[in-house]
Amino acid sequence: AAYTAETARRIRKTLSRRRSLWAVGTIVAGGAITFQDDVQHGNLLFHSSHAGVGEADLESAAVAAQRSSRVLQALMKNMYDYRATLQYEGDESLRQANLKACHQRCADRTLRVLEKNGSIFIKLGQHLSSMNYLLPLEWTQTFIPLQDKCPESSYEAIEAMFITDTGQPISSHFDGFDREPIGAASLAQVHLATMKHTGLKVAVKVQHPALQEWVPLDLALTRFTFAVLKHFFPAYDLEWLSNEMEQSLPQELDFALEGSNARLTKRHFSVIKDCPLVVPDVLWGRKRILVMEYIAGHRIDDLTYLDSNRIDRDEVSAALARIFNEMIFGDNCALHCDPHGGNIAVRHNGQRQRHNFDIILYDHGLYREIPRELKIDYAKMWLAVIDADEQTMRKYAHRVAGIVDEQFPLFASAITGRDYRVVSRSVVSARSQEEKEVISGAMGEGMLQQLVQLLGQ
Repeated sequence: AAYTAETARRIRKTLSRRRSLWAVGTIVAGGAITFQDDVQHGNLLFHSSHAGVGEADLESAAVAAQRSSRVLQALMKNMYDYRATLQYEGDESLRQANLKACHQRCADRTLRVLEKNGSIFIKLGQHLSSMNYLLPLEWTQTFIPLQDKCPESSYEAIEAMFITDTGQPISSHFDGFDREPIGAASLAQVHLATMKHTGLKVAVKVQHPALQEWVPLDLALTRFTFAVLKHFFPAYDLEWLSNEMEQSLPQELDFALEGSNARLTKRHFSVIKDCPLVVPDVLWGRKRILVMEYIAGHRIDDLTYLDSNRIDRDEVSAALARIFNEMIFGDNCALHCDPHGGNIAVRHNGQRQRHNFDIILYDHGLYREIPRELKIDYAKMWLAVIDADEQTMRKYAHRVAGIVDEQFPLFASAITGRDYRVVSRSVVSARSQEEKEVISGAMGEGMLQQLVQLLGQ
C-alpha cells in the first residue's frame, strides 16, 4: 500500500500539482489502504495455508502495489504519448498517420495491463471493444481478443471455493469434473462435469476466486483512471463507464441471481411461436457457482459454420433482432445487457419448422428491467424515426433521454448512423457517397468529442 501511494505521489508530481489531481490520488491511495485493512482482517482465503498471516499480508500488499503500478504507469505513458502527438501542427495527412500510430501504441500498452491484471479489467476491455461508435478503430480492434481469451483460475482454487461455499468438495457433487475449463471470461470460467446419479452432462460456471479479494482495489483504480483522463482531456469524459461498472458488477457477481434471470427468460420465450432462442436449464446455483445444462454452439460470426450448414445469415440477424426487440419492448421481459460475441452462439437444428438453427444465449448475470412507460416512449421515438417525423422524434428523445433541441441533431445521427438531414427525410433510404463523406468529416471535426460529452450527461 505504501508503494502504491508513493507511485501515485510521483505521478501526481510529474503530471500536475493542481489540487484536484491531489484529491483523486488521495482517493486511490486511501482505497488501497482501506482494502489492505480488509485483507488484514481475515480475507486471506486463497493464500497458501502454510503461509503465516504476516507473510500473507505482505504478499497481498506486494500484489496490490504491482497491480496499481501497472495501471498508473500505463496511464502516464499514454497521456504523455497523446499530448506529444496532438501538439504536431504540420501536414494534415502526416498528423493523421501519427495519431493512428499513437492510438495503436496506447491500445497495445493498455491491453498488456488489462491482460496482466485480469479481474474486472478484462470486463472493462470487453466494454471498450464494443464501443466502435465512439472509440478509434485501433482501440476497439485491439481489445476484441478479450471477449474470448481471459485468465484462468487453478483447479485447486476452484476446489477451495467449492468447500467454502457448499461445505463439500467437487467430488461430492459430480461423478466427473474436467480440471481444465472449456472457456474463461473476465469474471468466471466454465468446466464440463457429469452430475451424480443422473449422469447428465452439465456446464459448471465458477467465479474466479481472486475476484473477491481484488474487486475493491480494481474499482478504485478504474475510477482514478477515468477521473484523471477527464481532468486532462475534458472532452473525453468516460466516468459514466466506471459508474456503470460499479452499478453492474454486484449483479454480475451474484450467480444465484443469474440463475433466476435465466429461468425467467427461458419461461418468457418458451411461449413465443417460432422463436429460435435457447436458454440452458439451470440445475442449481450459489453466489459464486452455477450449474447448468451443457449446450454447445458456434460464434454467430463463424461464417464458415453458417454456410456449411446452409444457415441463412439474414435469418440469423433477423432472429437476433426479434429476440432483443422482445426484451426491450415486450411486457414482463427483462433486457440481457451483455450480448457480446462470446455470450451468443448458433447451432444447426433441422427439427424447427421456420428456422434451421438455434440461437443460444449465455451469461444472464446482467439484466435490467425497463419501465413500461419508457418502453412505450422508446417505441414511439423509433416509430417517429421510421416515419421521418422530426417533431415527434424531438418530443420522445427528450422523454427518453432528456435530449434538448440543440443536442437533437447529434443524438439523431448517433442512434441511426445517418446524417441528421437524411434522418429528417427518410432513414430507410440508401446511403449516398455524399452522406458517407459528410459523416466521415463530422467524425474528424469533433463529433466524437460531442458524443462523449452527451453520454457523460
